[in-house]
Amino acid sequence: MLGFPAALSSAGGIRLSVSGLTKRCPKTMSFSRHYLPSSTCFSTLSSPGDSSAAKPWLLAGLGNPGKIYQGTRHNVGFDMIDTIAEAEGISVAKIHCKALLGKGCIGDVPVILAKPQTFMNLSGESVGLLVSYFKIPLNQVLLMYDDLDLPFAKLRLLPKGGHGGQNGMRSVINHLKGSRNFPRLRIGIGRPPGRMDPAVFVLKPFTKKEREEMDFTLQRGVEAVRILLLHGFNRSASFVNAPQPSELLN
Repeated sequence: MLGFPAALSSAGGIRLSVSGLTKRCPKTMSFSRHYLPSSTCFSTLSSPGDSSAAKPWLLAGLGNPGKIYQGTRHNVGFDMIDTIAEAEGISVAKIHCKALLGKGCIGDVPVILAKPQTFMNLSGESVGLLVSYFKIPLNQVLLMYDDLDLPFAKLRLLPKGGHGGQNGMRSVINHLKGSRNFPRLRIGIGRPPGRMDPAVFVLKPFTKKEREEMDFTLQRGVEAVRILLLHGFNRSASFVNAPQPSELLN
């Protein structure tokens, strides 16, 4: 899948969305109690450099920053993070490692929610920094992003794999030293109609009917993430990847 052209990331007012971001993560990062709705699950967490401490999950949704891209197909990764944040009462409002970040818990599992602000094609710059800063094992890094090759509003959870032509994922893999061994939740946006350029299609907003269907899918995504963190990958994959009743009728 085509990502957002990197050359356009500095055009007009768009640059302001990322102008305050630094090349390195700050040495310290603090979250107030407001960002920890269930702070007891963070009681075992120590500083990012403490290898003996329990590590949080990093849940990263890919997309493009800026109001003009809100509600577009390419931003369903951001939408997935927003849906999780709302369901779990986590505020995603801090800038850190070139991402909008929120910190909280799902059940008793500590999580970091991230929306890279680098634009899609450079998503790996942020994800790589976050993984390095928090020393998160790759099997606890879940990437969520749009997929042209999946039918609209279908989810697919995989334990590892390639980028599938998705430039944001290509960037993430490159910045994780080529490793593909991390789980990902693919969110189907379907193929463009007729001869429409995929690069144009992914930046188009949903119709009202599509938005309703996608919102339902995102709620399923929240449940899939809960199952993944609390009951393991296999159980979550069975929930996500099993055919839905409507598919069985086709």
